[in-house]
Amino acid sequence: MNTGNKLWRGSQRPIHIQEVGTRDGLQVEPVFVPTEDKIALVNALSDAGLAKIEVTAFVSPQAIPALRDAETVLREIQRRPGVVYSALVPNVRGAERAIDARADEFNLVMSCSETHNLANLRMTRAQSFAALADVIALAKATANGPALNVSLSCSFGCPMEGDVPAEVVLDWAARFVDLGVRGVTLCDTTGMAYPSQVAALTEAFRARWPATELTLHFHNTRGMGLANVLAAIDAGADRFDASLGGLGGCPYAPGATGNVCTEEIVHALELMGYATGVDQDKLLGAARWLPALVGHDVPSQIVKAGRRLDLHPVPADFEAIRERALARG
Repeated sequence: MNTGNKLWRGSQRPIHIQEVGTRDGLQVEPVFVPTEDKIALVNALSDAGLAKIEVTAFVSPQAIPALRDAETVLREIQRRPGVVYSALVPNVRGAERAIDARADEFNLVMSCSETHNLANLRMTRAQSFAALADVIALAKATANGPALNVSLSCSFGCPMEGDVPAEVVLDWAARFVDLGVRGVTLCDTTGMAYPSQVAALTEAFRARWPATELTLHFHNTRGMGLANVLAAIDAGADRFDASLGGLGGCPYAPGATGNVCTEEIVHALELMGYATGVDQDKLLGAARWLPALVGHDVPSQIVKAGRRLDLHPVPADFEAIRERALARG
């Protein structure tokens, strides 16, 4: 991995930021965020200029009650030209619902780890692949059907198995690329990734499938989220999932935190000269709304501390302090 000056000179290179908090974040919250608030939040994120928004998931309402309003939310958002409105789709029934609600993209999910796939999806990897192949077939048979992306969980390690070999990750990616998906997301599901590993896998993927849209999905469980984003950029990646406020988590990794925080990543990349296309003021406005929606503080340090040049007023007695200092000569 080249960790030289490239990391510090963005030269306005475009980096696409893809919001997943409205699905990946809200699905683990114990409170139900009202439907009208979800719609308003997606609209605010659209207005802020995110490249893609994973709006919701078409899963069983019994499995994820927090997203039981998926159809209503996706139908009633205000769609901004150029923004991709994605939805997680686990099976054919979910795909039919998502098509009816006009999802621009299906995000299909399975794990590279057999143990994690069984624990999380109650299926073997082979069973998941077969089910998702049926979803892909349905999407391709649909006139003006949705784009297709597959998210491969545990691409950088499994909390129950340990390391997942890169060859295994690339093998599962190959199966979906062969079926004609537009994009592949390599997911650091429980925050096990580290920069040199990220760079190596990113470089291997880009070398093998230069025309396939590659997204990296990092969690900040062990404090390496931003470092991993920078390592991936240095290795050729330009698309990243992130979650407003840093919401999210994984039930199979005790202590796991949420995804990398959207406003923190945008803030850092813009300072380094990368072009995210995101309006930071509007993004922060949406992030500051989150605690009231979910009923608790959020991990975002930018919400707490502000941006680097969000300056503070001088002390009330500053003029007196200066006059005393000048009087001392």
